[in-house]
Amino acid sequence: MITLTLLHPIQSVPVQSWCFECESVVRIGRSNDNDVIIYSAVVSRHHVELWNHPYGWEIINFGANGTYVDDRPIAQVSVADGMTIRLGNSGPKIRIRVAATNLQPSKIASSPQGELASQKQEVSPEKLTAWSVAGGIIEDDEEGAQTHIDLD
Repeated sequence: MITLTLLHPIQSVPVQSWCFECESVVRIGRSNDNDVIIYSAVVSRHHVELWNHPYGWEIINFGANGTYVDDRPIAQVSVADGMTIRLGNSGPKIRIRVAATNLQPSKIASSPQGELASQKQEVSPEKLTAWSVAGGIIEDDEEGAQTHIDLD
């Protein structure tokens, strides 16, 4: 499983997340035919692809404005759990989580259309952030793992 989280440009808090359980390729870009659609002038129509190989995930840049990891442009690199990529030199940042999380598969908000509320919720001290989603709340803990609390 891979979870992609769009981060706020100033505060670096989660704005929206997408979870994919068994896809072999996840496409990110400005065009509507991507799995993750990011509307930004610096994001190409088909900017990045994440490929799921037997040895792990790999990220491949196709964007005209580049893709950056630790302020260095990349062409193709292995994905490390918790890494953050930036689309374009000054564009949106996406945090990537791979492998096990504490989400239950039946409760994952896996739809790219799922919208997160823009307001933080009050959460327990061991949780850093929480966001309202349709039918529940997603909480982020210190390790970046996400838990979906079903309110239905």
